[in-house]
Amino acid sequence: MSRRKVPFVANQYYHVYNRGAHRMDIFRSDNDYVFLLKQINKYMTQFDITVIAYCLMANHYHFLLRQNGEMKISDFMQAVFFVYSSAFNTIYNHTGTLFEGPFQSILVDKNEYLLHLCRYIHRNPLEAGLVVKPEQWRYSNYAEFVGKRNGHLVDREFVKVNFGSHREYEDFVMDYTPPEKVQNELRHYLFLD
Repeated sequence: MSRRKVPFVANQYYHVYNRGAHRMDIFRSDNDYVFLLKQINKYMTQFDITVIAYCLMANHYHFLLRQNGEMKISDFMQAVFFVYSSAFNTIYNHTGTLFEGPFQSILVDKNEYLLHLCRYIHRNPLEAGLVVKPEQWRYSNYAEFVGKRNGHLVDREFVKVNFGSHREYEDFVMDYTPPEKVQNELRHYLFLD
C-alpha cells in the first residue's frame, strides 16, 4: 500500500475529493446522496472529524474537513466509502472500481484559501448550471451556511467566526468572479478537470 503524500495532522483543514471511475455517476438517485450523508454523520463523531463544507455532485464529491484529533481523515474516509461502495455495488449490481482512484487530499494551510474553498465547493452546482442559487442544491451544506436549513453537517461557529453573518457569506459566494491571478494561485487547492 502506498503512503499518502499529504500527512493528516490534528487541528488542520483538508480538501478531500474524488470522482467516479471513467467519470461515471457515483450518485444515481436521491437515496444515494442521503445514504452517504447519513454515513458521514454517523462516522464524523466516531473519528472526531468536523465537516466544514461539502458538495455532492452526480459524478464527484468535495469535502472541506477538519481533523480534530489523532484519528486520521484517511481512516474516516475509508470507513464511510467502504460502506457506501458496498451498498452501491449491491443496489446497482456493480462490479469493479467505483472511484477513479484513492481520494485526493490537499492540506489547506492559508486562511485565504480556506475561505475561498468554502465558496468554490458551494458554487459547484451553480457553475455546472444545475441551479440558479446555491441553496437550491440539496446535496451541499450551503443552505446551512446561509441559515436556510438546519442540518447537522456544518460547523456554525466556523461560519460565524469567518464570515460574520449568513448574509455576508451569501454575498461572498454570489458576488465572486475569480481573477485569473487568484485562480492560478489557488489551482492546486481546487478539483479541476
